Amino acid sequence: MGMALGGKAGPKHDINITPYIDILLVLLIIFMVITPVHQMDLDVKVPQPPPPDAPSTPSPDVIVVSVGESAQIAINQETVDISALGPKLQEIYNARANKSMFISASAKLPYGDVVKIIDIAKGAGVGDIGLILEEIR
Repeated sequence: MGMALGGKAGPKHDINITPYIDILLVLLIIFMVITPVHQMDLDVKVPQPPPPDAPSTPSPDVIVVSVGESAQIAINQETVDISALGPKLQEIYNARANKSMFISASAKLPYGDVVKIIDIAKGAGVGDIGLILEEIR
């Protein structure tokens, strides 16, 4: 503590808060820079169950890729090998204006297998990909 000389003022007993405000502003700037402003994510639309009076068979222009428990793949009930999936989807979607596809996978299938099929489909030119849940079937 310092003593004031030549005046009525005595020793200063208040805390100098200027260094604390400087530290606070630096921390605020650091947190603003680290916080992501634009998050990279996928737009997800949750599928809704069909109305009770809707027909159970899909229309023939809808492409459904089914994946069973043992990773057998079928495009609209036609069995396809995983190595032939990309060229087959590319052949289907080259001539189509509607670039949407649905994936129906077994619940016991690992998530990575479904992601692999989504990657193959995106590489083949598929636009929107929907997932068919057990409740919707």
